[in-house]
Amino acid sequence: DETEFRNFIVWLEDQKIRHYKIEDRGNLRNIHSDDWPKSFEKYMKDVNCPFKMQERQETVDWLLGLAVRLEYGDNADKYKDSTPDGAKNTDNTAKNAEPLINLDVNNPDFKAGVMALANLLQIQRHDDYLVMLKAIRILVQERLTQDAIAKASQSKEGLPVALEKHILGFDTGDAVLNEAAQILRLLHIEELRELQTKINEAIVAVQAIIADPKTDHRLGKVGR
Repeated sequence: DETEFRNFIVWLEDQKIRHYKIEDRGNLRNIHSDDWPKSFEKYMKDVNCPFKMQERQETVDWLLGLAVRLEYGDNADKYKDSTPDGAKNTDNTAKNAEPLINLDVNNPDFKAGVMALANLLQIQRHDDYLVMLKAIRILVQERLTQDAIAKASQSKEGLPVALEKHILGFDTGDAVLNEAAQILRLLHIEELRELQTKINEAIVAVQAIIADPKTDHRLGKVGR
């Protein structure tokens, strides 16, 4: 409900965030004004909210997170020793070993961080922030690690291929299309060879793990 939403924003500013001085909150408090959306947009800029006014759910989450941080800052001594009920019996060693095990995916800061990374990496938005985080991890792992960047920077040199020596197997009726089809087929064969190489490496790795004398060629004999 629009009226409830506006009242909610005014309550957050009056009671928790308090970014404006009391005398400067008039435009925001005038919830029935036609200019209220402009006042709210200015307010979002003033508190450095990273979301647009149309992204209402994200904006609400972010403002609530800001309110909680400010509430904690005003009462740090009261809250600093507080422990969530569900975490009182948690093994501290396990917690330290897995820093993300208690990650709150509904935390406004988490959502804002994932959204900022997705925008930076030009990853499509998704309603599930964990899905976006997985997409970010895959992109970083495949494109932005040092090994991936070094591999991408290497220039590949190959031998020239005489297309006329490779039979296409069908005729499109167009010489240019025939040549393009031959090139695509050669590229596909190259991909299959690379896949076969990886399969062979996987087989060797499995054999090295199980170390079966009947199948491990490194032992130099057959049988036990």
